[in-house]
Amino acid sequence: MEEPGFWDDPERSTKLMKEAKNLKDTVDGFRKLENQYEEIGLLIEMGYEENDPDVIPEIEQMLTEFQEELESLRITTLLSGQYDNNNAILRLNAGAGGTESCDWCSMLYRMYCRWADKKGFTTEVLDYLDGDEAGIKSVTVQINGENAYGYLKSEHGVHRLVRISPFNAAGKRQTSFVSCDIMPDIEEDLDVEINQDDLRIDTYRSSGAGGQHINKTSSAIRITHIPTGIVVQCQNERSQFQNKDKAMQMLKSKLFILKQQENAANLSDIRGDVSEIGWGNQIRSYVLQPYTMVKDHRTNEESGNVNAVLDGGLDSFISAYLRWIRLGGEKK
Repeated sequence: MEEPGFWDDPERSTKLMKEAKNLKDTVDGFRKLENQYEEIGLLIEMGYEENDPDVIPEIEQMLTEFQEELESLRITTLLSGQYDNNNAILRLNAGAGGTESCDWCSMLYRMYCRWADKKGFTTEVLDYLDGDEAGIKSVTVQINGENAYGYLKSEHGVHRLVRISPFNAAGKRQTSFVSCDIMPDIEEDLDVEINQDDLRIDTYRSSGAGGQHINKTSSAIRITHIPTGIVVQCQNERSQFQNKDKAMQMLKSKLFILKQQENAANLSDIRGDVSEIGWGNQIRSYVLQPYTMVKDHRTNEESGNVNAVLDGGLDSFISAYLRWIRLGGEKK
């Protein structure tokens, strides 16, 4: 940074500054763990020397914090994909189940926002469509933070909920589904050629929470890439032109990743909502009745504390998925 001309290329210098910060944060995290480990060891020695059982609760608390920090750092070592350190764009679509699925969609939206908040990430709603009676039909949210895409790529797929529905007057158990599509937010100018004749561009009136411009003009944009069936939407910007620019950026990112794939069968990893959002396609089940359990069907990771998971406690599932991928899980 002290070299002459370092700041002459703002794009390059900004990229290097970000890389330097990431490396510094990693080293600082490791040194923090070293210090915590030494402090725990010293406290244990003092407890033995003084025969003082009162230090046990403090040691247990310090050990819990150490294990959480260690797991967080360990997860980052599994993030080696080309776009893992990018921001993420997450889209949820309610599937089979009607109003119940729309409500499930809103629960998942809250879960991911809570997870992002715990990570210190920021969220920005790009597109939002209310359910007819309750909940959300679909929502697209950008999650900004280091390694956001690397973490959230584990969430790509269909999520299944089993519970006694509050919308069912008979009080019967009901199963509903929501698809989750994840893509990296690639900011650089991508070398992707798009034939305008391959695009269908629709405008519609924005809905959901927003500024004063919401619902007053048809400024929201939906772009469909006809050859691949990829659909992107944006409504959060203040003008139709800004929404179109953001939607085109999202489309270019998806097409760029698609171009990088050697096997056309991997298209489902990019498009997200390819398979039916229903029975037999779920990656994870959240069961509230007749027992409580969250189970990932790819990794077999489980948790009996459904409320904690729905409150953003996803790290154990993310970690299990990244280990599974490292061992070649997707190829099995």
